[in-house]
Amino acid sequence: MSIATRVLTGEALEAALDDVARLRIAVFRAWPYLYDGDLDYERNYLTAYQSPGAVVVAALDGTRIIGASTGAPMTDHANDFAAAFKGRPEPLADIFYCAESVLLPEYRGHGLGHAFFDAREAHARALGARYCAFCSVVRPADHPARPADYRPLDGFWRKRGYAPLPGVTASFSWKDVGDSDQTEKPLQFWMRQL
Repeated sequence: MSIATRVLTGEALEAALDDVARLRIAVFRAWPYLYDGDLDYERNYLTAYQSPGAVVVAALDGTRIIGASTGAPMTDHANDFAAAFKGRPEPLADIFYCAESVLLPEYRGHGLGHAFFDAREAHARALGARYCAFCSVVRPADHPARPADYRPLDGFWRKRGYAPLPGVTASFSWKDVGDSDQTEKPLQFWMRQL
């Protein structure tokens, strides 16, 4: 298996948007997100990562995109997250938001998660950010769709220096697989100093 990671910008990013959108739909359909996404929404969502401070890191097996990771200055997401960080000592302008990482299951366990974080953290440092943060969906431990063998990524994130921020949460709505309507989900923020 020969996998390469590459930062996508400009025309390369534009050319990859549909592939990244399809990948997000496929990976987020699984636990814990259970996201029933659609291509039009994803295309629109991903255009936000064409901003000057944003980064999209792709993992490629040959020419096939098998993973992707996104990030942007937290100020690009101020409408969504400013309330969550209200009262925190860190200014939003000092925080880089590591948005999401998606990787096909058969490629997991080969260091690509670290490569995604390394690339986004390097990008954040180059922009002058002092912190990196991300959020993860919170699902009940007894959720009926939770696989018996599910292992949360908390240990991986902690090894990278991230810790959950007590009381710093956001809520987003999406349609779960099998549901007819969108419902609101809580998201827990994690952060580390760079």
